Amino acid sequence: MGKVLIKNAKIVNEGVIFEGDVFIDGEYIVEIEENISPKSGDCLVVDAEGNFLLPGIIDDQVHFREPGLTYKGDIESESRAAVAGGITSFIEQPNTVPNAVTQEILEEKYGLASDNSFANYSFMMGATNDNLEEVLKTNPRNVAGVKIFLGSSTGNMLVDNQATLENIFANTKTLIAVHCEDEATIKANLEKFKEEYGDNIPAEAHPLIRSTEACYISSSQAVALAKKTGARLHVFHVSTAKELDLFTNKIPLEQKKITAEVCIHHLWFSDEDYKTKGNFIKWNPAIKTAADRDALWTALLDDRIDVIATDHAPHTLEEKKLPYLNAPSGGPMVQHALVAMLENYLRGKISIEKIVEKMAHNPAKLFQIEKRGFIKVGYHADLVIVNTAKPWNVKKENILAKCGWSPFEGLNFKSRVTHTFVNGNLVYANGKIKDVRKGQRLLFDRK
Repeated sequence: MGKVLIKNAKIVNEGVIFEGDVFIDGEYIVEIEENISPKSGDCLVVDAEGNFLLPGIIDDQVHFREPGLTYKGDIESESRAAVAGGITSFIEQPNTVPNAVTQEILEEKYGLASDNSFANYSFMMGATNDNLEEVLKTNPRNVAGVKIFLGSSTGNMLVDNQATLENIFANTKTLIAVHCEDEATIKANLEKFKEEYGDNIPAEAHPLIRSTEACYISSSQAVALAKKTGARLHVFHVSTAKELDLFTNKIPLEQKKITAEVCIHHLWFSDEDYKTKGNFIKWNPAIKTAADRDALWTALLDDRIDVIATDHAPHTLEEKKLPYLNAPSGGPMVQHALVAMLENYLRGKISIEKIVEKMAHNPAKLFQIEKRGFIKVGYHADLVIVNTAKPWNVKKENILAKCGWSPFEGLNFKSRVTHTFVNGNLVYANGKIKDVRKGQRLLFDRK
């Protein structure tokens, strides 16, 4: 790790775009000026060529499958795909095998990442119906938060004991992140479709089984419980228009006790796409209607939704080709999330400043991540250069996720990530990953 000078960049930071240079010494940004001269002969000079320089993307929800499910993905393979997509920090979920529901298992995951991750990392502590004592040991300084599945998904970590939930909400000192889908509603809907279709339920039924009502019942209960207990609640992957009234844009993010996230697939696809993509866009919660998608965009732009994430959740091609009832939910997304959002920027749907706010600044603020998410002197040099006029096609040969497929396969993106820096290290440049696994454990500035 030495000195790096990034020249001729359009720097995007805190709602402003300005032309300038960034000088990195070691892992930190030490100077941001209009025209910086190289400091010495050992300084790597990277010419941004008038392209955008963004703070590294912080993805607050991924499933990298290690330990226990590494045939689908692992920390090395998925963090490699992440940095190729401009994601420099990730927060991974506890539904690995074994589930991360003890402090010992949680720390083992951190150990795996310290050896293998290209990106910075944190891991959520998992809650169950009977591990409150372990949950309360979670260190708010070096763990992102506690994850609660209020609807079953991959890993079978459903928490449905009301007394336990209230206890966790009332006593947890860190942020609580929730997956909200009402189990009873889903089961009742599923039985109706089984009666009609037997085992041959079409993928188009997914948003009707994991319905708007299932989402709203669960998320409204979680929000009510957070208000009752004063818990710091973050609702993952909001997918319906109906849920959006649960969130506010009347106060600054830093003052919010209840926040919301939306995922790339819920902003991109609609239920019309099940006809052609089937299980390859089967996620939990389900992708809903075009009207829901439009409402999510409105809420994202008016700040009721605070963060954009991926819910990157790889499964093998063979698994996703199974009949609907047997095919698992989830898919790979980290490599293509930023370029997908830049496609929307080029279409005039969102500004690049807003993309940076929702994908870098706000995750850092929301989780209180120390010295990341901004292009500032004294901050870690997690940086991404993007060229918005360099088209490329998503195909099997350039997909880096271990599962080897993408719901974006065959699509042409107009933008591409050209360089990614993690802690001052150039880890990705012009289509090539550099074998520099220098990701660090995220720290949180919590009082």
